Amino acid sequence: MLAIRMQRNGRTHYPTYRIVVQEAQRHPLSGRVVAEVGNYNPQTKQLTLDKESVEKYLSNGAQPSSRVAFILKKNGVKLPKWYKEPTQKKAAAKHADKLRKNQPKEEASAEEAAPAEAPAEAPEAPAEEPKEEVKE
Repeated sequence: MLAIRMQRNGRTHYPTYRIVVQEAQRHPLSGRVVAEVGNYNPQTKQLTLDKESVEKYLSNGAQPSSRVAFILKKNGVKLPKWYKEPTQKKAAAKHADKLRKNQPKEEASAEEAAPAEAPAEAPEAPAEEPKEEVKE
């Protein structure tokens, strides 16, 4: 089975990619490539692509990787009907009830209401001091 994938080239911290067709079981850097169908530079977003050969390999059953499929779709290459786009994974919080956004807002409203009520009330009389008992 053939795969259309990206093979990393370039130097350290400046990658460029070849878009290659190779056996799916092989590692992308193995060097055993059936065909090179394009190049991609992620810094400049420059893409050179042989659309005819890509469509030929896709029609013969070559599986595009998710990133290559995104690039092909963006550049007007029609993907086959059998290709299924990968689903986006949504990470769920382990303890969602402990998140700040999920806490009840009663505490905040109680704090805001308390200072507003205090000036509205009449001032309280000072408390009387207890008298000392006199021993005779």
